Order: sequence, then C-alpha cells, then structure tokens
Amino acid sequence: MAEAPIRLGMVGGGGDAFIGGVHRIAARLDGHYTLVAGVLSSTPEKARASAEALGLPRSYDTYEDMARTEADREDGIDAVAIVTPNHVHAAAAIAFLERGIHVICDKPLTSTMEDAERLAEAARASGALFVLTHNYTGYPVIRQARQMIAEGKLGSLRLINVEYVQDWLTGAAEGKQAEWRVDPARSGAGGSIGDIGTHAYNLACFVSGLTLDRLAADLDAFGAGRELDDNAHVMLRWQGGAKGMLWCSQVAPGNENALRLRVYGDRGGLDWSQEEPNSLWFTPFGEPKRLLTRNGAGATEANTATSRVPGGHPEGYLEAFATIYSEAARAIHAQRRGEPVPEDLLYPTIEDGLDGMRFVAACVRSSANDSAWETP
Repeated sequence: MAEAPIRLGMVGGGGDAFIGGVHRIAARLDGHYTLVAGVLSSTPEKARASAEALGLPRSYDTYEDMARTEADREDGIDAVAIVTPNHVHAAAAIAFLERGIHVICDKPLTSTMEDAERLAEAARASGALFVLTHNYTGYPVIRQARQMIAEGKLGSLRLINVEYVQDWLTGAAEGKQAEWRVDPARSGAGGSIGDIGTHAYNLACFVSGLTLDRLAADLDAFGAGRELDDNAHVMLRWQGGAKGMLWCSQVAPGNENALRLRVYGDRGGLDWSQEEPNSLWFTPFGEPKRLLTRNGAGATEANTATSRVPGGHPEGYLEAFATIYSEAARAIHAQRRGEPVPEDLLYPTIEDGLDGMRFVAACVRSSANDSAWETP
C-alpha cells in the first residue's frame, strides 16, 4: 500500500525567492510531499499574496501562529521547510520541533553559535527529525565516491582539495538575495565561508569520511565597504594525517557554481565537478583515468539507488536536492509506522549543521589571528 503523502509547510520562500522554489520542486519531484501551509514572507501582505499565487490552502502571518495552529489540527502539517535568511532558522525551527513537527532546514544551520546550540538542544529533545539540506551530498556519483573511499579503492587518504567558486558578488551587492548575505546581523560571522564554504566543507567530510583536526584560514572582503568575507583560502589538516585546501569565492569572474572535489590516496584518486555532475573521474595509481557515470557501466549500488532515469539522461542540482527530501520522507514514514529510522539514510543532520558552524567560527578566528591554526 502506498504511503500517504507527507503534509508539508514552508517558512520563507515566497515571491521570487530562489531557494523557496528549489525546495518546492525538490519536495514534489518524487511524490512524497504535499505543500499545504506556509508563512512565505515576514511581511503578511506578501505572505498572503505568495500563498495565493501558489494555491496554498492555508497562509499564516507568523511562524509562531503557524506552528501552534498546525500542531492542533487533525490534518496539520507533518513537516516544515525553513527557507529564510540564516538569522531566522533557529527560532522558527525550534517553534516546530517543540510541537513534534519534523524540520527540513536550509543551510547553514543558523547565524550564530549560540543559536546553533539552542537549536541542537531542541532537536535532540524533540521526537521529530531535523534534516539539513546540504544538497550536494545527494548526487549519485558523489554517493559512489563515498562508497569507493569507504571500500578502500583509494587506499590511505593523503590529499583532499575542495573549492566552490562564484562571481556574482564581484560588483555591488544589489538585490534581496545579495543584501542579506553581506549583512552580519542576518547572515552571521561568515560571508562566502558560511554561504558556500560550508557546502564545500560538508562535501569533503561526507565523501572522505574524515574528521577535520585543524585549519588555518585567510578571509578577505574585496567588495567596497563589505563587512563579511567574499573570498576564503583555508588550509586543512584532517585526523589521520591527510591534508588539503578549501577555496571559496564569490568574486571570481567567469565562475558560476564551480564546486569541485579532488581526493587522493596512496592507491588512486577521484575528481568531480558539480557543473558536470553525472561524471566522476577515477584514476587507480599507474593506470589510465576511468570515467564513471551516473547509472552507467561501473555504477555502484550507492550510485544506482539515487538515480531516477537511465544513464546518459542528465540529472542535476534539483534531483540531488530531491534525494535529501526523499530520504527525509523515508525517515518520516518509518516514524509513522513506529519503526526505527533506516540506517542507510545519508541526509545531513543537526550534528552536520553544528560541525559546519564550528568550521565557520574557526575560520573567522583563524583569519582574525593572522591565519593561526585553529581547532573547529
């Protein structure tokens, strides 16, 4: 028997908000969710207009009212997507977690470590799930890369280099999406390091399976009058002896969403670029490079399990995002049945969010102290 759809609410994401649309597509893609309620803007008039445009049955003026009312309804929401600027994440998520409503939250976790700790405490105390949308971990060949490393295909890891490079803040920070990202009150202590650097860091951790030991960071704000970094170079030392580098930038002309991960061990290396997401280069030491593809020859179970169409038909950003939503749905359905959450689910959790926040804080401290080594 098919599972009943999960009733989903949304906080933020109205009007022309990019990430709200992405979350709605991701939630719909595999048919697990029905969006039924939301407070889509901090301005009530805009929230109602956005809800009407989307055909939402129920619109609210505040997330507090939404959490309280939906928890009391027999047909209230099962889960909520938090897609606001960073400074709203904690209070909004806590309002729903305290009422047993599952939370799917955009990254980074919050704008401050204090809020992150409060949110983590609420998530641990709640019977509800907390899922963080580090969506790049949802690509099928990224799942294969993780599996290959875990199986020892690269041997002992030595080097892990990751970068996420954009150019959209090269000029003035204009428009709603830019303005809040360069505002410490709304974004937090990190600029590019919090916005896209956390994605790069999370991806490196996810694929390698390693834990960061120390870092040394050099953060810059090249934009005139900018308080937060728009470029970061970070040296990485991983537990176990591997070393690496992280570069994130939003002021590198000619780059759109150039996320790239390279991992090298004593037996071979892997190379992946998000702008060609269905391809993974694998080079066993001393042998020719091999191109592994999504759902193609040589695809592992981790690859095929998250592929939706035959190899050669491209899947990308939205599908990777949908994989996180679908794994969250499997966990929610399991809870509905009174069963344990399946152990094979790989969606990011509250602990991944805390790890990302500690990483950003350590980068800020290191840069302020002339790139001194810091422990996250």
